Amino acid sequence: MKIIILLILTVFNINGIHARPVSYPGGWTVMQMNAMNRHQLHLHYSPTAKYSIGYKGEYWSDEKIRFNSIQYNRLIKRWNKPQEQANFYWKAGLGTAKIVQPGFEGSHLSYFTGFAADWETRRYFTSYENRYYNFNSYGNFFSQKARIGIAPYIGDYGDLHTWLMLQVDHHPIYEQNFSITPLLRLFKGAFMFEAGYSNQDDYLLNFIIRL
Repeated sequence: MKIIILLILTVFNINGIHARPVSYPGGWTVMQMNAMNRHQLHLHYSPTAKYSIGYKGEYWSDEKIRFNSIQYNRLIKRWNKPQEQANFYWKAGLGTAKIVQPGFEGSHLSYFTGFAADWETRRYFTSYENRYYNFNSYGNFFSQKARIGIAPYIGDYGDLHTWLMLQVDHHPIYEQNFSITPLLRLFKGAFMFEAGYSNQDDYLLNFIIRL
């Protein structure tokens, strides 16, 4: 993964980053996300500032599910004001899920859909996202998460920016279906890194590059 990232950086010009599913026209984004038992890789391209399309790969380690899909992200509404910004998105993906469970072995046509919203100023941040998965005959799954955050200082353009955040996840399929994760977000230029540790003893590690 490190080699791939370095090769990408030698080819493309890098611009500013935000952790959002739609970039500027012509922009590429690489996201690697790890939380609870789910590991995800998302690579998408934004032809316009209204939508993006790309590859989404997921591995659910507890359920032994490998899900590969084409994901579409649509910016439904954006509010730009002098001191704040808010966004509302629709996301959907269609692909195949390879399942290793008795009676469900093989690849199954599967999909997901959901909505995401965020609001932020230079000091405060909040977001919400939900996701509904349909893995054909294996079953349906719903999950949601919300975040609040605060920036301990206001940096200038090009500075290293820091956010202290708290994330709450809800996964109804698990016995311990709520988790709370304090996390640290750092971003500078085109790079964003997040790390946290939840009350369920799970690590959160996210890495994003905007190209």
